[in-house]
Amino acid sequence: MKLLNGKIAIVTGGSGDIGRSIVKIFVQHGANVIFTFFSSKKEAEELEFKFKNFVEAYKIDLSDFNSSENLVQEVIKKYGNIDILVNNAGVIKDNFLLKISKKDWDYVIKTNLYSMFNLTKHAIHPMMKQKRGSIINMSSVVGLTGNIGQSNYAASKAGIIGFTKSIARELGKKNIRCNAIAPGYIVTKMNSHFKTKIKESWIKNIPLKRAGTPKDIANSALFLASDLSNYITGTVLNVNGGLI
Repeated sequence: MKLLNGKIAIVTGGSGDIGRSIVKIFVQHGANVIFTFFSSKKEAEELEFKFKNFVEAYKIDLSDFNSSENLVQEVIKKYGNIDILVNNAGVIKDNFLLKISKKDWDYVIKTNLYSMFNLTKHAIHPMMKQKRGSIINMSSVVGLTGNIGQSNYAASKAGIIGFTKSIARELGKKNIRCNAIAPGYIVTKMNSHFKTKIKESWIKNIPLKRAGTPKDIANSALFLASDLSNYITGTVLNVNGGLI
């Protein structure tokens, strides 16, 4: 059974490990997917070619308000509606607070928070006219617990949770749901720079005794995007192997 048959979805950060997995599973379940990327051109082109009848890639800086509006307008012009929005784009610039630069603070906050605000603000207009929609925001376990050397990242991911819960209350009467996913330790290129000993110490603290995969997150996004979760909104789905 295809859970997203005929749905139109926008997935930001679609060329990253988690983003690609979300795009793939959405297509497998019948959705047409528009995904965004900023720097990973090769990965984006490969993904677009693989699912060329169901996927379109857009290079865009989502932290720019007008660019986000233009994207939504293009999608509406071509497809007529937006059923699902996954705000997955995100970056890290880790450092201790004493050493972190204003530039790196601004970069993380703008990419992780501004892009979510910009695209969501524009996407809700067609969703409100349709009186339906599912918005999924990618947070992190760090947004719930904090982490040494990640004050900027943790602040952005905690902000995503607050935004999600607020939007869920605002838009529920329009049959628009808004939920967040908070991944734990997921094996991606973003955390590949950490030493093996550090990764092993993380896994020791996970009750399921393994790191998560991008597919684990994609399966969660599929659930929240589909009608299987049509009475769930304002929720943070912790996908972390029981870490918290």
